[in-house]
Amino acid sequence: MADQQDPTAGLPGAAPVAQAPRPKDWILGIHAYVPGKSAGKDGRPLVKLSANENPLGTSAQALAARAAPLAPSLYPDPDSKDLRAALGRLHGIAPERIVMGTGSDELLNLAAQAFAGVGDEVLYVRYGFAVYDIAARRCGATPVVAPDRDYGTDVDALLACLTERTRVVFLANPNNPTGSYIGRSEVARLHAGLRPDILLVLDQAYAEYVAPEDGDGALELAAAHANVLVTRTFSKIYGLAGERIGWATGAPALVDMLNRIRGPFNVTSSGQAAGLAAVADQAFVEASRVHNASERARFVAALEAMGNHGLRPLPSEANFVLIEFSGKLTAEAAYEGLMEHGYITRWLPGQGLPQCLRVTIGTSEQMDAILAALRALAEAAQ
Repeated sequence: MADQQDPTAGLPGAAPVAQAPRPKDWILGIHAYVPGKSAGKDGRPLVKLSANENPLGTSAQALAARAAPLAPSLYPDPDSKDLRAALGRLHGIAPERIVMGTGSDELLNLAAQAFAGVGDEVLYVRYGFAVYDIAARRCGATPVVAPDRDYGTDVDALLACLTERTRVVFLANPNNPTGSYIGRSEVARLHAGLRPDILLVLDQAYAEYVAPEDGDGALELAAAHANVLVTRTFSKIYGLAGERIGWATGAPALVDMLNRIRGPFNVTSSGQAAGLAAVADQAFVEASRVHNASERARFVAALEAMGNHGLRPLPSEANFVLIEFSGKLTAEAAYEGLMEHGYITRWLPGQGLPQCLRVTIGTSEQMDAILAALRALAEAAQ
């Protein structure tokens, strides 16, 4: 029998083929997630507008709770009972229909792992969250990418991509990295077009930035149907990205499956305490939503005024704006130029968006500086 080529050959510390464990082929197809950077090429710290963090920081109540004396020698509550109860009260959900995760990323991966595998397909829209491809490949499933509609979700395209092998459909709404959003009727239409054995995962990491009256009905769908899972996070509007707290809700059978395979003690004691206080401080959440809506509108209007330079802000309902560059100033040049001005944003060639730059909505002063720098760069490129 001919020797198989070792995919790890040549790597530092690699063992001879006969002695080296061989990874699964589908794991070799994964490209590791690349987080937003916080420093320039020379290591110089920059103002970070690359990771969609809350520019207002964290609720003072959450910070106080996080700083309270805890016993690090003791394991945290493995079920996050108090935090699940608080989330249940806030959203009108029975706590037993809530499962906690190490960020929503853990729950997205678990959803694919629980319901898809080798020979199955996981479907999502082009320019969807990078973790979806990883989640599909991690469990041996085949990722299937539906065409977009001007960078946004096309429900008809998603439905056209369904096959007998489809097991999970991921939809981020609002979507990352594009900021696009589809309303209640379109989400309902997508769900109605799925077989009952297909799991629809509605990733709502940015849902709190959407005005309540414009909600997409995801939580209601999850409450009414056995094949809808909604995921949310404390990393964005709650300002607790460093604590890695996520949660999901769905039918009891879905929650049971995720509880079977999630990490034990997956939310730390400090994370549970901070999350509990953050849920109680909805005034901070509302202030963050208002700030974001105001600064995003102002930023978009100013970018639209630069349309003659080939800058086009895409519609966004999240806490960031994706800018398409079609003029003499390229996205790459804008990215490099903004770093020279002291700001790091997100250039996305690795996600098929070399012509775009994603900019997190920061403070008023930061957005003024970004706009001034972009104007100067655009004018210099003419």
